[in-house]
Amino acid sequence: MMKRMAGWMAGAVLVACVAGAAESNTLTSQEMADGWKLLFDGKSLDAWKGLAKPEIGAGWKAVDGTLTIGKAAKSGDIITKDRFADFELCFEFRLTKGANSGLKYFIDPTRAQGGHGVGCEFQVLDDDNHPDAKLGRDGNRTVGSLYDILPAAKDKKVNPIGEWNSARVVVKGKHVEHWLNGAKVVDYERGSDAFRAEVAKSKFSKIAGFGEWPDGHLLLQDHNDEVAYRNLKIRALK
Repeated sequence: MMKRMAGWMAGAVLVACVAGAAESNTLTSQEMADGWKLLFDGKSLDAWKGLAKPEIGAGWKAVDGTLTIGKAAKSGDIITKDRFADFELCFEFRLTKGANSGLKYFIDPTRAQGGHGVGCEFQVLDDDNHPDAKLGRDGNRTVGSLYDILPAAKDKKVNPIGEWNSARVVVKGKHVEHWLNGAKVVDYERGSDAFRAEVAKSKFSKIAGFGEWPDGHLLLQDHNDEVAYRNLKIRALK
């Protein structure tokens, strides 16, 4: 089972998940045939809504083909209008110095912690200049990590501040992978004894069933820092 899944994962790495590989915020005819859908077209935030209320805070803007949250915007998190279960997600992110954000999945809007939506998080962070990188355990709050639960691979490749990084999240049943700039950096099984043991050590320990909900929204986090996103694409997996 795992060998077959690993082969499927390797074969699913597409041009869509490589930074700068094609015109931003577009789909090729092959991507459309493969079931990809845009979550951002470079101009409109129609696929998104606010976490706490339908309106999107003014700090979230479409700027030069990017979905950007401004510094000290205090606009709150935004989530997709749609929910997702098994999926492959690609996106690119560009950090400013000292910036912190994140892309979360399996979000239940009725749950919140510290004013933010609760769910599994692909950490988006300037490891060199943000103090959160040194918190948590064993680097599990650094870029690419499953935030506060599992650290990204130590040999991960991160592009310099101001350059684009490509990211990929794959969820197939209980199996989840994080990819950063073309390399897998996190791999785990939701609901496994190992996963639950790590959750029990995290800030999410008191949230019943954390990370094991069957589906949920995607979320982009406002941490009062300037961060830009583009090429947010997703496809359902069967």
